Amino acid sequence: MKVLIESHVPFAEGAFGNEAEVAVLAPDEFTRQRLAEEKADVIIVRTRTRCDASLLEGTNVSLVATATIGTDHIDIPYCQSRGIEVVNAPGCNAPGVGQYVFAAVLRLLDGRKPEELTLGVVGVGHVGSIVADWGRQLGFRVLECDPPRALREPGYTSIPLREIAEKADIITLHTPHTKTGEHATHHLADEAFFNALRRKPIFINAARGPVVDTPALLAAIDNGTVGAVVSDCWEGEPLISREQLAKSRYATPHIAGYSIEGKKRATQMTVNAILRHFGSDRRLDLGIPEGAAAKVTAESILASYDPAVDTAALRRAFADAANDAEAAKGFEFLRNNYPLRQEVR
Repeated sequence: MKVLIESHVPFAEGAFGNEAEVAVLAPDEFTRQRLAEEKADVIIVRTRTRCDASLLEGTNVSLVATATIGTDHIDIPYCQSRGIEVVNAPGCNAPGVGQYVFAAVLRLLDGRKPEELTLGVVGVGHVGSIVADWGRQLGFRVLECDPPRALREPGYTSIPLREIAEKADIITLHTPHTKTGEHATHHLADEAFFNALRRKPIFINAARGPVVDTPALLAAIDNGTVGAVVSDCWEGEPLISREQLAKSRYATPHIAGYSIEGKKRATQMTVNAILRHFGSDRRLDLGIPEGAAAKVTAESILASYDPAVDTAALRRAFADAANDAEAAKGFEFLRNNYPLRQEVR
């Protein structure tokens, strides 16, 4: 089989042994013409490569693998209609996102104790479950909001989003980005949501940029209904709102889950799914723990990561940029060349 791997997917060199012919391409080299010329059977991409008819039609590709949790960039109905299997890496970076969230939150408490505060977790899947668990370990009262999960799991209790808005001192988003259906998340945090806030909460978006309505967030900051803002995911990435960048206490280039272990998990999961797809007995083992640390402390989290460093780098990149195009390139450069950190253990 012929496998094309996006150049920013780490730990993939030699992953297939003699099972495949492998070529590594830059993101902008993933074109329909190039896939056809290479006679690619499989592509491994990240979130910036849009996988739809414009890329895949008329090629030999039978499997699209993304070394990420999300599949927003993949036209799944199109792939299904063409018999193209889609593989992602659910949960791969969840511990890293949990680390990011609490590294920020614990620095923003301003002397308040977790036992005095309510943490609202919106979206309680792979990431949100870790955040909720660690939040309880750290002493927070935790409220969970995940209506789709409640539909799937009769025993699961989901708190209404409005109750989160009214009762939480900290609100952190961990939903996918969806535009259709009863529980679509596009602009989930909109003007009505921010107007419903009652406790001037710390607000964190480490989910997807368009889950938050940017003008509504900026208005909430200006009128004081929201407290400190932590922005890792942005509408319009990589050309993000300069005003949101300036007004966020922590502002990072979509790297919340960028841990060494998370990247290894993603590559291991996608490679092994591809090997299974083609009937190979070979399996890649990068020797990483399956999930998050069972026990954490505030001290261990604070020692493991400081988001202020990444915030300073992003602000510097935008300050140094001569125009919007350079600013967007700066965002992408920081994201693509991020010095992967170790997860908290």
